[in-house]
Amino acid sequence: MNPFGEPEGFFFAMAQEKQILFEGDELVRSVNRMAHEIVEKTANPSELVLIGIRSRGVHLARRLARKIEEVAKTTPPVGVIDVTPYRDDRAREQGLRTVGELEIPVDVDEKTVVLIDDVIFRGRTIRAAMEAVARLGQAKRILVAVLVDRGARELPIRADIVGKNIDAGVGRRVNVMLEESDGVDQITVSDW
Repeated sequence: MNPFGEPEGFFFAMAQEKQILFEGDELVRSVNRMAHEIVEKTANPSELVLIGIRSRGVHLARRLARKIEEVAKTTPPVGVIDVTPYRDDRAREQGLRTVGELEIPVDVDEKTVVLIDDVIFRGRTIRAAMEAVARLGQAKRILVAVLVDRGARELPIRADIVGKNIDAGVGRRVNVMLEESDGVDQITVSDW
């Protein structure tokens, strides 16, 4: 027994439950590939608007914008959105809905809007982001780009551009850590 009353090896076994999917250069390659796919799926890259979903989606949107600038020689504007007030699974908890934080630098009318998030799971965050974009104007097209698609959707929403598809299972958590907010580029899967 250790000082906490747990059998020897207990904490080591718990640490083993966290699995690193990819990190560092692998994550950078995924973001680069995603940027190329965004450009390929867009008829006119100068009409792109990237909208990062707070919080890690914002960092990814900025990385994608820099890479798109290298590839397409045009810098897409990057907007930031907090979808919390638009989420249907949290509206009951918050009472009346309020307007979420929108930091959109350009008009979305007749633009190709790319919603960017770190992980897509049940689809509710993307649904909320689409509702927020609809309130801003009428986009020509909306694409969804995510670093990780973990499956198990509750809504009929899919990502158009995916860095990595995994089957994490409902009882597991996908953790995305980015240099900008966490000091490291790493994606792990662990038990809840």
